[in-house]
Amino acid sequence: MAWFKDRLRRARSWTAPVLMVGFVSSSAAQSVPGAPSEAATPSEAAPPVAPSPVGPAEEPALPSTSSQPEPLVDVPVPSESVATPSAPEDAPLAPEQAGSVPAQAPTAPDAVPEAGQRKFESVVVGTSETRTSGSVHILKPAQLERYEKDDPSAVLMSVPGVYARGEDGFGLRPNVGLRGVNPDRSKKVTLLEDGVLFGPAPYSAPAAYFFPLVTRMQSVRVLKGPSAIQHGPQTVAGSVEFLTRDISASESAWLDIAGGGYLYGKAHGVFSASTERAGFLVEGIHLRSNGFKELDGGGTTGFRRNEWMAKARYRLVTEGEIRQSLNLKLGYSDELSNETYLGLSDADFRANPLRRYVASALDRMKWHRTQVALSHVLEAGSLAITTTAYRNDFARVWRKVNRFGGAAIATVLADPTSARNSIYYGVLTGQLDTSSTQDTLLIGPNDRTFVSQGLQSVARWTTTTGPLSHSLEVGARFHYDSIDRKHTEDAYRMAGGELVSAGAPTATTADNKDATHALALHVTDAIAWGPLVLTPGVRLEVIRSRSYDRMTGEDTDGSLEVLMPGLGAYGALTPNLGLFAGAYRGFSPPSPGQPDAVKPEKSINYESGARWTRRGERFEVVGFFNDYSNLTAICTFSSGCVDDDLDRQTDAGQAHIYGLEVFAEKTFRPGGGVTFPLSASYTFTRTELLTDFRSADPQFGDVKAGDELPYVPRHQVFASVGVEGALGGVILSALYIDSMREKAGQGEAAPGELTDSQLTFDVNANWNFSRWGQLYFSARNVFDSADIVSRRPYGARPNAPRTVILGFKLSH
Repeated sequence: MAWFKDRLRRARSWTAPVLMVGFVSSSAAQSVPGAPSEAATPSEAAPPVAPSPVGPAEEPALPSTSSQPEPLVDVPVPSESVATPSAPEDAPLAPEQAGSVPAQAPTAPDAVPEAGQRKFESVVVGTSETRTSGSVHILKPAQLERYEKDDPSAVLMSVPGVYARGEDGFGLRPNVGLRGVNPDRSKKVTLLEDGVLFGPAPYSAPAAYFFPLVTRMQSVRVLKGPSAIQHGPQTVAGSVEFLTRDISASESAWLDIAGGGYLYGKAHGVFSASTERAGFLVEGIHLRSNGFKELDGGGTTGFRRNEWMAKARYRLVTEGEIRQSLNLKLGYSDELSNETYLGLSDADFRANPLRRYVASALDRMKWHRTQVALSHVLEAGSLAITTTAYRNDFARVWRKVNRFGGAAIATVLADPTSARNSIYYGVLTGQLDTSSTQDTLLIGPNDRTFVSQGLQSVARWTTTTGPLSHSLEVGARFHYDSIDRKHTEDAYRMAGGELVSAGAPTATTADNKDATHALALHVTDAIAWGPLVLTPGVRLEVIRSRSYDRMTGEDTDGSLEVLMPGLGAYGALTPNLGLFAGAYRGFSPPSPGQPDAVKPEKSINYESGARWTRRGERFEVVGFFNDYSNLTAICTFSSGCVDDDLDRQTDAGQAHIYGLEVFAEKTFRPGGGVTFPLSASYTFTRTELLTDFRSADPQFGDVKAGDELPYVPRHQVFASVGVEGALGGVILSALYIDSMREKAGQGEAAPGELTDSQLTFDVNANWNFSRWGQLYFSARNVFDSADIVSRRPYGARPNAPRTVILGFKLSH
């Protein structure tokens, strides 16, 4: 291992000068030079087509979104034939082109093109997915339909290099990390929906207490390393982009109804229609459950959630050299969940992992969110300019038990049998009545209001200079976001196993507002010359922030400018095999109101790998090394921080994160309309903090050089195998997550500082009983394993138990 680290350090010395050339951006989609001027736009998605009874249909290539349209490589082919690869002509077929998965019926609108319409190949930074110079994974519609999962974490962990820390079992507030970054509230990952930042306040408060329902997504793109640099402000690891359903080319309707264990329920409907000039789509989903936890004294522990989306498109100019269109997207979401941060002692978890203490009986989260995005698209030959104005408003109130008057709950549950803690434990469980202010419970709402708005424009142009072809992208975004906090607490006594008000005045623990203005610019150019693709670029972030504390009157301003260069390269050794590598500068901005001594998170990141692609096959191996000059951590309630330390940043100094990612998928086609899809991913990760420091964040505490980071599994494996045909299919999938440290450290972890290793199996089956209908069955966590997935912030938390779901889908 010492030899390996020495080679990595040497690599930095000769790779660093390359960084000044520019950095790799991602998700830029370019038209092939010379494509017909009447090429279909991303909004011209096709209506659903039920599978033919004689055999499986080819899987569609990935369409783009209407709110952030991207000119895709258009390949006019009949729907029943395999799409032709993009230039160069001898390039291997991308997995999404190769028809590797048979269609399932009925699919959501715009899933399968009609005969005579165009297919679209997914492209990244102006090149096909198979030839891009970075790590890219796209979860396509058929894959999302296949697994029928509601939890975004469960969906994303099928991708190598993606980790998640469990919390509520439903995935209401996922904790997602990429390539070793802290997964707490997904705050180190850039999160987008249709190309627009969807976090409540991506700069001012990046903790993502909102995630869109993955059930309504058409596809998901995960970009790591140099491929993700375009998606700021968080560039240290990568980005996750959710792509919503597009407007269909003709009238279509789709309905999904399901029910299952713990009174699970889902109602999901879509209606879309179009004319030559205009079109619209309306989509709504209701998701609910009574909850699987058993509250002492009785009561529901479930949730209900609603999401609505409406899209409209109008083509201002449909023909000629310059074409223009307007796209509007509106959204509304709300949630009411009886969720808590309170977990269990380890002994209580082993006795009944689904138990929930009576002290959390009043805990409840309530929020609502609105979104609007208006886009103008101009196309002139090989030039496409997309300009989007957007605004997201998010308001949430989370009432929950925070602490005792004289003790921290996490400390009590870590050792509930000690003479002092046994009294507090008795109050938590309702076995003892409150006897003093010390064992009085402090319960209160964290009331927060967020605004995220901005204007962004991206220009994409394809051209040639001699033997070189260029896919140039220039982007600019002016963004504003803010968070307004008001945290209060009320004292409650435990009396006879019930919570009663102590009658004390309400205490205000936080009353402040943080706001940020940010200008982001990027330029990239994917330069292709025969089998070689070179992608240099650069990103600039100019950030101005302000924090105002109403309780102290303190007003703090901050400013920061950072330039992020990088470079990626891909070389095709054969039509099926290629090598790629890249290096870039990673960055994560500090939150407003931090002391002057606090620095942004910065790193130099490297990756290299090999990719094999052929019809129905993909095999990829990637090694990565992230060299942090300053790794940072921000204290949040979800990590166990208390009021005085909330939203405070700790500079952890130098750190190394490195590992290996392996991905493989293959579809066997023995004939007779039957296919056998197989896929697997493996991630190996090591982390090392190189500096001694002390942090108020309980995930770190007193850190010594050589300590490992918390909540990063050393090994993670996902695998699935199935059989599919025109009448339906069955898929078995498995996920293994190695045990994780819950606090930075090295050597053997102390008792209570490791999560359990997890191995869960899911089964999904469907039956296409007609061209317009499908029955499906889903069994999650088939063997009902019960594991400690986290002890943050207060005690052991379980994964979701076995849940069986039965549903049907109808389409027209």
